[in-house]
Amino acid sequence: MASLSIVVQSGAFERVHYALVLASAAAAIDREVTLFFTMEGCRALRPAAALGGWAAPDERLREQGLATLEELLAAAAELNVRFLVCELGLRAVDLAIDDLRGDLGIREAGAVTFLNDAGPDAQMLFV
Repeated sequence: MASLSIVVQSGAFERVHYALVLASAAAAIDREVTLFFTMEGCRALRPAAALGGWAAPDERLREQGLATLEELLAAAAELNVRFLVCELGLRAVDLAIDDLRGDLGIREAGAVTFLNDAGPDAQMLFV
């Protein structure tokens, strides 16, 4: 089965949330999955306390019995989804790897590393 590589470029809650839905679902059916966060998407990997504006939409999901951002991040990590963050993207939004969560095994990488990780037969999505 082909691996799935998802580029998370957007910093919009809905886009990041659904990228995590897709990543977790694919990993749950035994696909290898890589999430590559870049540009504004890098901000989604900051600790929960730094994501204050995302508390309200996340709470609405919880009230509806749907997976929250935190639950999806935990599920993705548990299902061995690889988390890569773009070196260029971090610099563009004035962040460093040390500003990001430490519990997801996030690796800093460039576009070449991401593309090599994906391989020639990977399915790729851009969010």
